[in-house]
Amino acid sequence: MQATDPVLFDLIIIAVSILSGCFGAMLGLGGGVILIPVLVSVLGVDVKSAIAASLVAVVTTSGAAALIRGRDSMSNYRVGVTLEVAAGLGAIAGAMLATIAPGDLLTMLFGLSLLLTAALSWRGVIDAETVLPQSWWGRVLQLDGVEETKDGLNVYHVQKVPLGLGVMAIAGLLSGMLGIGSGAYKVLAMDSCMRMPFRVSTITSNFMIGITAASGVMVYLRDGMVDPTIAGPVLIGIVPGAMFGSWLVPKIHVSLLKKIFLVVILFIGLQMLFKGGKDLLK
Repeated sequence: MQATDPVLFDLIIIAVSILSGCFGAMLGLGGGVILIPVLVSVLGVDVKSAIAASLVAVVTTSGAAALIRGRDSMSNYRVGVTLEVAAGLGAIAGAMLATIAPGDLLTMLFGLSLLLTAALSWRGVIDAETVLPQSWWGRVLQLDGVEETKDGLNVYHVQKVPLGLGVMAIAGLLSGMLGIGSGAYKVLAMDSCMRMPFRVSTITSNFMIGITAASGVMVYLRDGMVDPTIAGPVLIGIVPGAMFGSWLVPKIHVSLLKKIFLVVILFIGLQMLFKGGKDLLK
């Protein structure tokens, strides 16, 4: 399609990018879960070029969404910056692995990652009902925070910081290797491992997604794998899509939308997994 009708090709990428940015901003899952499968399976873009363009899109989505949200009082910026040390290093390592890995293997891993993302996103919220004791790591690094609830302010103490750093390194690795925001894995690290309130975890994750992606995209830029003919139309669509999605968040019932969206990515994940496996076995 790109060779025969470049205008239509660019318009399709822009349209898909608008949808990807909108869903990514609303659900905190990153726009790559829609963008990459369409670029690879429908438009025939090389998977590595699609991943590089997606990482650029994730950075832009995070920044555009921040323009709408501003500095959110619910976000724990000290936790976010601390965890980004592990996530950023993981993203750089993942991007370096992606530049040498076979494209078919990356397609399989992307499909598997979508299935894991859907499973993590569908899990129950496990906010602690009682205030947990302060941990050594939380006290030394001053990571504890306050959550605003309908009953007033709720003080929470961050737990198991080393475990959270380990999960965050894996999230960064997947982000750099597969071009996704890895928001579900970041929420897992803060919510399930570090026992932070779920709302605080999701908002802090949205703040972190762009930083992690920026760490990985530097490797793709260094190796000349960011194709401007792909990344350009993506950026044109992703910014208004992300800003519109952030504007919609307080105005719509996200839970039903999230369930529908997760069914879609389950289907896409299986399709990408089978496609990569089929091509790898040829």
